[in-house]
Amino acid sequence: MLTLYVKYTAKPGCRESYVRDIVSEGILTTIRAEDGCLRYDYYFSAQEENVVLLIEQWESEEHQRIHMQQPHMTRLRELKGQYIDDTQMGKVQLL
Repeated sequence: MLTLYVKYTAKPGCRESYVRDIVSEGILTTIRAEDGCLRYDYYFSAQEENVVLLIEQWESEEHQRIHMQQPHMTRLRELKGQYIDDTQMGKVQLL
């Protein structure tokens, strides 16, 4: 299993719009239906008004690699360019 976290720092006042567009355009539903997707959830920081955290969990690294090549990810990258200033990603090791 592969668990990743992605910390997005949105442009001021844009974090809700970023997630709302992902949901309203059906991108989130499409991702969650992908083969191997176990979890794909966004969270808003209570301490930092422009921070969005994404936790994604995949059956394998191969499933996540294929996910990144899907057509809907092109649109997600466009939204990211519109709303996000910085992205930090890491792997979570669960014991």
